Amino acid sequence: MRIAGRDMLSLALMDARNHTLRLTGHIHQARLSGDSPVPELPDLNPPLWLLGHLGWFQEWWVGRNMQRARGAQCEPVHARLASIEPNADRWWDPASTAPADRWRLGLPGMESCRAYLLDTLEGTLELLDKAGDDDDALYFYRLCLFYEDLQGEVIAHTAQALGLSLDKPLLQALTPQPLTVRDALLVPATTWMMGSTAGTPGMGFTFDNELPQHPVNVPEFEIDAQPVTWAQFVEFVDDGGYDRQALWQPEGWEWLQAAVKTEGRRGPRYVEQIGVASGAVMLTRFGQPTRMLGNQPAMHMSWWEADAWCRWAGRRLPAEVEWEVAAHTAARRGFRWGDVWEWTGTTFRAYPGFVPGPYRAYSEPWFGSHKVLRGASFATRARLKHPRFRNFCLPGRDDIFCGFRSCAL
Repeated sequence: MRIAGRDMLSLALMDARNHTLRLTGHIHQARLSGDSPVPELPDLNPPLWLLGHLGWFQEWWVGRNMQRARGAQCEPVHARLASIEPNADRWWDPASTAPADRWRLGLPGMESCRAYLLDTLEGTLELLDKAGDDDDALYFYRLCLFYEDLQGEVIAHTAQALGLSLDKPLLQALTPQPLTVRDALLVPATTWMMGSTAGTPGMGFTFDNELPQHPVNVPEFEIDAQPVTWAQFVEFVDDGGYDRQALWQPEGWEWLQAAVKTEGRRGPRYVEQIGVASGAVMLTRFGQPTRMLGNQPAMHMSWWEADAWCRWAGRRLPAEVEWEVAAHTAARRGFRWGDVWEWTGTTFRAYPGFVPGPYRAYSEPWFGSHKVLRGASFATRARLKHPRFRNFCLPGRDDIFCGFRSCAL
């Protein structure tokens, strides 16, 4: 999809919007039918805001963008055309309102938001039909497609955080699959061309934080063939992993103690029971207590928890370049990814020679404070999955569908 032409992009944009509307529709119904009020979580956006924001984002970068044909050379700040919704910027521009305040914005209802999304998509598709065929002409259509796919996953883990139920087909689609546990893989030393290429005609779309491509010398390393499973994580809990300060970095221990005080933290987020004797893991998934299989990927733990497990096991989190090398070169030997987003040991930073894209808020503000996650999860749309894609979150984030794998010291 990074090199998709107009026809394929048109179909994909419609598919993404249908997925967004279907998911938010189920969430809206779950909220209406709930027995108790849905809690307002200040760190998350309300589903209705997310819905309208996707229409706003597409209109901002396509329909209202008079420099859309310039692609990556577009000036991030320039005069825009007016929105088809007079209040769009006040309601859905993330720069206008802090997340905690979006729950009380007085947003329009579900039907009005749906109508706005359908109207903005219609305008996008009309402009796409008249666009050129080169990468610059299609840049913002590809950006909007991938952004909506990313936000679709945000809507899914927002539903999880709010404890909202989903219908059976959606629930099955958002369920991690069991893993075949294989021996760790030895990856030989190499000089790796890190990141994606851009600027060559026909190379397609790249996210700004993947650029520019540059060589990195990578020594030989051993890496798990799959993410850490629940059975492996239970052993850490059974051995007092949440009580042994020596296993945690100082900032991680502070994070854990705060979590213990506020939520009685004794395992990853949403875990209601993690058995010392039975080894059973009961995880609340979309409002329903669910017993997890021992060979499913462990998930919903913070970077601090992943790092503590590695210290307990005498291992370490992989550097993101190691993860990327293994994803490209060790797949035939059993390297499996795409089950959960995977924490790496790497702090999110710019590659040498980085130049921000037009959407300046995407990467640059988060350099130095966030940790890199690689791969994808069971909730990630297939077209978004790419072995060079860099996800990133604060180390205390645990509401996303994240896990980890380890490397030998």
